[in-house]
Amino acid sequence: MINKYQYQNVSEIWVDKIPSHWEMLRLKRILQIRKEKNNPVVTDFILSLTASQGVVPVAEKEGAGGNKPKDDLTKYSVARKNDLLVNCMNVVAGSAGVSKWDGAISPVYYPLYPRDNDNCNIWYFHYLFRLLPFQRSLLGLGKGILLHESSTGKLNTVRMRISMDYLNNVNLPLPPRAEQDKIVAYLNWKTSMINKMISSKKREIKLLKEYKESAISYFVTHGLTETEMRPTEIYWLHEVPKGWSETKLKYLVKKHKREVPENAELLICSNSGDVKKRGDSKLGLVASSDDIYQGVQRGDLLIHGMDTWHGAIAISDYDGMCTPVVHVCTCNQSKRFVAYYLKMMAYTKVYKAISNGVRQNTSDFRSWDKVANLLIAFPDFEEQEKIADYIDVIVSAVDNTIADYEKQIEQLHEMKHRVILDAVTGGVDVREVLIPNYEFVDENEVADSEEIESENNDEVDEEQED
Repeated sequence: MINKYQYQNVSEIWVDKIPSHWEMLRLKRILQIRKEKNNPVVTDFILSLTASQGVVPVAEKEGAGGNKPKDDLTKYSVARKNDLLVNCMNVVAGSAGVSKWDGAISPVYYPLYPRDNDNCNIWYFHYLFRLLPFQRSLLGLGKGILLHESSTGKLNTVRMRISMDYLNNVNLPLPPRAEQDKIVAYLNWKTSMINKMISSKKREIKLLKEYKESAISYFVTHGLTETEMRPTEIYWLHEVPKGWSETKLKYLVKKHKREVPENAELLICSNSGDVKKRGDSKLGLVASSDDIYQGVQRGDLLIHGMDTWHGAIAISDYDGMCTPVVHVCTCNQSKRFVAYYLKMMAYTKVYKAISNGVRQNTSDFRSWDKVANLLIAFPDFEEQEKIADYIDVIVSAVDNTIADYEKQIEQLHEMKHRVILDAVTGGVDVREVLIPNYEFVDENEVADSEEIESENNDEVDEEQED
């Protein structure tokens, strides 16, 4: 690829030069906001916008958390096909994308469209708004901030309201229309190749997770050797090995309310089934007082009272503190076996069936009585340890392989961001690139379901007005 560009310097936070024949213009000179209200009702086809999925019909939104559509359709605005939707509360986290449909949208979404179709390919700006450096450059424009951290310890959502007045004055590069078209075609091709590789690796991860869950579920209910089975009094578990005992969890596990040690680090009982240090480098909201926390000792069994259904059950490798929503326990049996058994109940959706969720995608096990009365079947201590040892080997091998795949996915995402950044800023000259036939793979088709779920849990109030 031969670069024939000459460059001009620009004084933007996220880009320092663009081709000399490109323009740098304020957004309001390129795009305008559609001010069409759904009152009287024009459409009942509601659209949703997330950073992971882009724009989709609300009925196709992955995950079940977040705000639900409002009954009063007149509260919505209207977007048209090929409008660039920007979530004014979440654009700095990447919540922007072009709509493929006409539909009703939350009033916190800005539907943007070209002032001059002859000089603007909206998909060029779609790619620009998906760039991390550009998103971060908008941070200083917002009012109010809420950085939310999920139980995995990951920062999922940034709510920072950016008014259209501020957004209108953001400078954007504007190549000639023919170059915009070529850049879009080039990026569709390149990102499809990368998205296809990401999708393949995510499928492998999904299969590995399913294998791990099935292995845990089988061995904690059947043991390591073939043996005679007997019926069980546990209604959701038809049979267990003959000789295994059955009892309520409260006779095996004791809940504690420990004092918070001095200078204790905040620990997260994660959905991935381990305990993470929150870390001083993490952003977000923290409690003003340590009084609401409880102490954790290395070796404690932690059971998350809201994310139990997702497998947020783990043995802590650290001393520290955690929120009171987590049950901090000791165990008079093999802690590893009990932890695996409780995870099995998550994998087989037992918790979902017997809990009253306070919202979708949660199970309410904050009451210790509810946890304590769970039934568990178990062999003698020696066999528990053997089962746990065997599962440990499987889990370690699977987790190491998953970690390798996740590292590769991270590298592919970095590659994709670099490809997009270079193309939309003129860092590479794609004007003479020959684009072959290829299978188009949308980035939203490879969105991580857990990421989507986290976003949905944090969507803004649909009724909020600008």
